[in-house]
Amino acid sequence: RIMLISMNTILNELLEKNNVRANLSALRKELKDSGGHEKLERFLAEHEPLFFGFLECEDPKTRKNAALLLGDLRYEPAASALYAAYQKEETLFVRSAYLQALSGLDVEPMLEGLKEQLARLKETEPAPENRKHTAEEVRALRRLLIPWEGIPVHTFDMGRKKHTVLLLTGRDTREAVLETVKGGRLHPLGVWVQTDDLQQLLLVRTCREMVFPMGERAKVSADPAEAAAELSSWMADLCRRCHREDGSFYFRVECRGRWTLEERSRFSRRLGEALEERTKGLLVNAPGDYEVELRLIERSDGCFFPCLKFFTLPDRRFAYRKNALPVSIHPSLAALTAELARPWLKEDAQILDPFCGVGTMLIERDIAVPAGQMYGTDTYGEAIALGRQNAKSAGADIHFINRDYFDFTHSVLFDEIITDMPRRQKCTKEETDALYRRFFEKSAEILAPSAVIVMYTEEVGFVKKQLRLRREYRLLQEFCMQSKGGFYLLVIELKK
Repeated sequence: RIMLISMNTILNELLEKNNVRANLSALRKELKDSGGHEKLERFLAEHEPLFFGFLECEDPKTRKNAALLLGDLRYEPAASALYAAYQKEETLFVRSAYLQALSGLDVEPMLEGLKEQLARLKETEPAPENRKHTAEEVRALRRLLIPWEGIPVHTFDMGRKKHTVLLLTGRDTREAVLETVKGGRLHPLGVWVQTDDLQQLLLVRTCREMVFPMGERAKVSADPAEAAAELSSWMADLCRRCHREDGSFYFRVECRGRWTLEERSRFSRRLGEALEERTKGLLVNAPGDYEVELRLIERSDGCFFPCLKFFTLPDRRFAYRKNALPVSIHPSLAALTAELARPWLKEDAQILDPFCGVGTMLIERDIAVPAGQMYGTDTYGEAIALGRQNAKSAGADIHFINRDYFDFTHSVLFDEIITDMPRRQKCTKEETDALYRRFFEKSAEILAPSAVIVMYTEEVGFVKKQLRLRREYRLLQEFCMQSKGGFYLLVIELKK
């Protein structure tokens, strides 16, 4: 009710053309804070000439506010009026506002004119005092055209060039990943590799992702302008070196560290704009559609470690994984689990994942060491359906069963259990303790003698409690996967 009173007051003021600039700004704020889009759209439809007339007001800030309000409402009939006002606008700081407003509207009839304007701006060197606003207009035009034209497509050059890459993984799993990589060495963020055979390196399943670092101990400033000066030449050169085609490279900035979301967003935007300006459009800041990601990882000294991730470099390691859930284990972690447990895995073993989710653990286990029959149970029906699709994509023969593990029975005993144990989440300690007690009781019933359990868990204390209480189990190996979160990989033998 308060919102309606406030909006009614503002609209009555606008009808009288009182304090137009301030009231348009207040109306935008009211929309953002309290909503009321439908009411305002009805009012706008009844008073189109009034609002469109504000686009021709003598005061440039009023024109800007009017354009942005029409854009906020995504008022489709305003598209022609906004474009006409943009074409006539001579005040530089207002021009990008029309383009921002048009970004949510149908601009297909104006595409040729917009493309011609972008080409003119790119060919013209603005006066020093106009560079900021011209750059804003160029960025706004690019953002406006991307949904219609897409971005330039580049092909990663897989020729035998020397590359330095970093295979990212957790601090506690670096040594394990290193064992699967030829010629690598440890780095605080993963495994550092120099190679002239990226194709072979792309087969490494145990790392989370591959990035191209600026240098082993490189760092850049937390000031956007300084960081752009430090990064621009390296980024431009590496992008050109790694791809066959010329043309602009569209990128985004991903900043990881202790800053708030607002601080990261502000820094990323300013850095992206500065990089675009310094490279004269060779690098284009386009967070919504890009081929390159500038990854900045905060260091202990407050600076950032820089690297590039190329989405032009195809990563098909886990192409089978068409589906996932928020709680699903990452496939690289599942692959690392299977690799670490390899000494205890047997070919053609009969395997069960009692909390299988979308089937990632079973699929990666089968890739590491070919399995016999594989079964997966889960109480969540959607996960079972998604898992069947993933298994079909992977060519894995998995029997998915929508059933509680503790009610599951089978005529043949299993040689192995491999599983990512359920997270505690809102469960109490008593409930979690009971889960692990029931798990080991049930597993003793369905496992064959000398069977193994490969378990990824964040509840190592509850596991070891059960191992003390149940003498038929023996801990064969323990791997710390993430010390900060308390995640472990345990290999356990049933001695019966």
